[in-house]
Formats: sequence, C-alpha cells, structure tokens
Amino acid sequence: MIDWQKKYAERIVSAEQAVKNIRSGDRIVTGHACGEPVAIVEAMVDRASELKNVEIFHLVAMGGARYVQQGMEGSFCHNAAFLGPSTRKAYAEGRVEFTPCFFHQVPGLFTDGSLPVDVALIQVSLPDEKGECSFGVSVDFTEPAARAAKMVIAQVNRFMPNTSGTKISLDDIDWIVLCDSPLIELKPPSIGPVEEEIGKNVASMVEDGSTLQLGIGAIPDAVLNFLGDKKDLGIHSEMFSDGVVALAEAGVVNNRRKTLHTGKFVATFLMGTKKLYDFVDNNPDLLMFPVDYVNDPKVIGQNERIVSINSALQVDLFGQINAESIGYKQFSGVGGQVDFIRGASQSKGGKAIIALPSTAAQGKLSRIVLKLDEGAVVTTSRCDVDYIATEYGIAKLRGKTIRQRARALIDIAHPDFRDELSRQAKQVNLI
Repeated sequence: MIDWQKKYAERIVSAEQAVKNIRSGDRIVTGHACGEPVAIVEAMVDRASELKNVEIFHLVAMGGARYVQQGMEGSFCHNAAFLGPSTRKAYAEGRVEFTPCFFHQVPGLFTDGSLPVDVALIQVSLPDEKGECSFGVSVDFTEPAARAAKMVIAQVNRFMPNTSGTKISLDDIDWIVLCDSPLIELKPPSIGPVEEEIGKNVASMVEDGSTLQLGIGAIPDAVLNFLGDKKDLGIHSEMFSDGVVALAEAGVVNNRRKTLHTGKFVATFLMGTKKLYDFVDNNPDLLMFPVDYVNDPKVIGQNERIVSINSALQVDLFGQINAESIGYKQFSGVGGQVDFIRGASQSKGGKAIIALPSTAAQGKLSRIVLKLDEGAVVTTSRCDVDYIATEYGIAKLRGKTIRQRARALIDIAHPDFRDELSRQAKQVNLI
C-alpha cells in the first residue's frame, strides 16, 4: 500500500462520525450548488438538537436546506450570498441572513477576517494515482474554503466527475466520508416564444470567434439554440450547462480562437444533468478554477471578444439594472453579473448583454420602468451597463446620454407600455 492509500484508509469514517467534529458556534462552508455534499450536510442537520448557533455559508442551495426550516433557528443560521427557491421564504421570515458580495470576491471573505472558516464540507471525486481528488462540478468558493478552513470533511463520491484544473490532496482532508450517490441535477428550463425571440436577438450579436459567458435559465439556453451557424466559439464562464454540450459536439464551440487558455473550456462551477457530468468527466479540454480567478474582471478581459449574457428583473430608464430583488424582498443575489460586465468592458471587442422579457406577471407589469421599485437594489450601475435586450430588440446604452438611453429603452419595451413610459419620461424631463 502506497503512502496516500494508507492516509486514505485511516481517514474514512461515517458521515455521523465526521459531523461530530462540528461544534456549536462554528462557521461551516458547504460545497456549492450541484456539488453540495448532501450526505454530510444531512448528517449535520440530524445533530440539530446537539448544536447551537452553527452558521452555514454558501450561495445557491440545491439540496433540501433543512437547516432553514422552522424549528432550526437555535441550531443553525444560514448566511447566504445568493438566494434560491429553497431559501427565499426562510429569508423573508427572518431565518436566513444575506451577505451581498461580488462572486469573485467571496473567497476573500474567508481570508481577510470577514468570514473565517471553521469547517469546510466538500464533495470530491475518487482519488487519482497521485492521491489527489477533483472538486468536480464545484471549485468556485469551495476550493478556497477548503484551503482556509481549520477542518475539511470530504464526501468522496464515484459519481463526481474528475475535472481538470484544481485538485485537493488527501493531506488537506481531515475526514473522508464514502458515499456514492448521483449528483444533484438541474433540469433544462422550459423555453417559450418570448425566450426564443430574446435568444434570436442576443445570438445576432455573437460573432464568430467570440468567447461566451452564460448565466442560468431559459434565456441563456435559448441563446445557445440559435448559435448553430456560428464558428469557433469559446467558453470562459462562471458556469455552463447542458446546452453547451450540444454545441461542443457539433464543433461550434471548440475554444480554438480564445486568447486565454486557448482550446480549453474554463468555468468555476457546473449545473446540469448527467449528460453534462459525463461530458466533463476526464475531459482534458476543460479547466475548472476558483472563482477569484475565473470571475476576476482582469482575467476575463484577457479574452478577446467576450460576450457576457446575463438577466435582470427590472431596468429603469437611466439604465440601472436590478437583478436580485423584488422591492424590498431579496430574490437572488449579485452572483457574477457585475464581474463579467466589467470583464467584458476590458475585453477587446467585448460585449455585455442584459437580456430580459419585456414584461412580468403574465404581461401585467413592464420590466422596463421609469424608476426601480421602492426598495429594489441596483445590481449593475448605469455606468457599467452596455446592451439591454428584450424580445422587441436591443438597446445599446454605453456612451449614450440619459435622454438617448430613455428613448432606446422605451423602443424595446412591450408596446402596451411604451406610451405610458414616454409620458412618465416627459414629466421628469427625460425625453
């Protein structure tokens, strides 16, 4: 038995044994999104009656998030940097805290004294011949948390893809929990006629040789559906999903003309189905790095022709973007939107696109508004904004005056709301 195999065997415990090392008052960082180590998290939550004031920090919760349920308040506090379906209600009811932060700056919270990490709960692949494990689908802040933590507990799962770029040595893992279970999957979203029109509009702005950043949801997936006639596209994105796989298999995405990491997909986390996970497993053309590298605007800008595609909840006639709150109600988070908008601004030939349907509430509300709703936050400032796209067209805002912006945005609003928006804009001397 070689050295790493001995270390490996000595550190194997059950999930129940591993989480006994978590103490009241600890700050826990869990693996992110589809990389969440569900077996360990569930074992920790089962100890709720024995624990007090354990803080759980992460972004997108794709597991059950039992720690935010009623009755868990004394045992756990979830500190979120991004809210999702399993945590929004708990936040609104006061059982979750929210910490705004640009995605690429999250690892710095672990090292600058803001959020020191007591225990990192991670999920990794089987060890390779060197005794190193892959972080698989979640490198992002998971790897930095593991580096910063006083203790690392890892779920080793044969279903976790072995992805290249960033590994962890068994020397840096304190306890190993063997649990083979299929990864959490994100099913492809439903794409309707509105998303299709937006997808066509955005795809028209993608030139051959562009490098793409894609967010999550129906609109980015719709864009991918209209890129089949493009050539030599690349990926440098905080994440990508199943839609990219089809374009890669068709040769449309080959990363050949990328100016940074030529020939390679670059991402910091992945969310999708088994189709995606099989595609990335042992794929030498994929590099997974921590988010403080992938999402660093200075790094992003080294790629020429970056096209950044993100979404929003509201845009006001000044060009301010709200992508994360409905009035005072926190809905999601900043994520990597601003990271990539600023990165695209540093990219030669770069474009940053905010794409959104023109209406909400089944057509009753315009998403393009005179002013953001009371309580709504500005995710992307009017000085950062570049292009806005709806199903009715594209408005170029960078370099435009306030009045030019207002007119351009009214032109891509839903026709039912254009007259009222014009009237409101005239009242305040915007047009």
